[in-house]
Amino acid sequence: MFQAVKLLLIDGHYYVYRSFFAIPNLSNSRGEPTNAIFGFAKTLRLMLKHLQPEFGAVFWDEGMPERRVKLQPAYKETRKEMPKPMVPQLEFIQETLTLLLGFKNISLPNTEADDLMGCYAIAACKRPGTKVVLATNDKDLYQLVGACVKVYTTAKADLASPKDAFALLGEPEVTAKWDVSPRLIGDVLALTGDSVDNIPGAGLGRKTAAALIREFGGLEQLLANIDKVKSERTREKLANAREQILQNRKMIDLDCHLDLPVAIDDLRIKPDYPNLIAALEKCEFKSLLQEVRDEAARARAGSPGNLL
Repeated sequence: MFQAVKLLLIDGHYYVYRSFFAIPNLSNSRGEPTNAIFGFAKTLRLMLKHLQPEFGAVFWDEGMPERRVKLQPAYKETRKEMPKPMVPQLEFIQETLTLLLGFKNISLPNTEADDLMGCYAIAACKRPGTKVVLATNDKDLYQLVGACVKVYTTAKADLASPKDAFALLGEPEVTAKWDVSPRLIGDVLALTGDSVDNIPGAGLGRKTAAALIREFGGLEQLLANIDKVKSERTREKLANAREQILQNRKMIDLDCHLDLPVAIDDLRIKPDYPNLIAALEKCEFKSLLQEVRDEAARARAGSPGNLL
C-alpha cells in the first residue's frame, strides 16, 4: 500500500510561549528555569508519536517583513516583551534542543515564520505523494489547508472526541471552524482585523464577517455591493473602514515567493540521541530522560518502534 511522505512544519515561537505559560515554576537544581524547554521537548516528541513524519523543521520569526511594516507601521507594536526567564530557554531550544530532537531550524532576516511555512507547504505540495502538516495556531496559515495540507492541533475544542489526543484539521474541519472555506479566511480576517497583531478591523465579529463573505462570495464582491448589505449599521462600518479593510487584506497575504533556505530533501528527521540525553541530563528531566534513553536503546537495536 502506498504511504505518503509526511512533512511536519512547526511554528517554533508559538510552542515555546505555550510551553512557558502552561508549565510554571519548573527549574533545575541550579535555579535555572526549564519549564519552556520541558514543554517544548514533550510537545515535539508527541508530534512525532502522533504523526510519524519523515521530514520536519521548526520555523522562527526573525524580524518583520518590510512590506507589512510599510502598510501598517503599528503592526505588532502592542506585543509584550518576552518574559526574562524565557530568554535563555529560547536560546537553548533554538541552538541545541531542536537540533538534537532531529529537526532543522529555519528562519530568514526580516521574515515571519508563517510566510516561510507557507513557502515550504506550497513547494512540498508540488511533489507527488507528499502530505504537509502545519503545527501552528496562526490564523493566516489556515488559508493553505486543502487536499495536501492539514493543521495539527491538540486543542480540546478541535477534537472530535474527548478521548482523542490530537486532530488533523482538513478542509471540512476548517470550514466548520471558520464558517467559510480556507480560501476565504483571509477575507474574513480583513474584516475583523487582529488585536493580537495590532491590526484594526471594521468593528465586525468573526461570525458576522463570515456570514457576509458567504453571502456575497468574497471580499471584493462584498465591497462592490455595500449598498446591498441588509444592516444599516454594518453598511456604515464597511463604508467607513473600506481602506483599512483593503489594507488588511494585503497584510494577511502570505509571502510565498521566497526561496527555500534549506531543501526539503535535507529535512529528514534524525535525532541525536547521545547528545540529546546529555542535554536532558543537564536540565534534570527524570521521566523525559528515561523515555529518551529507552527510545535510544530501541533505535540502536533497530526496532521498528524506534520513534515514539
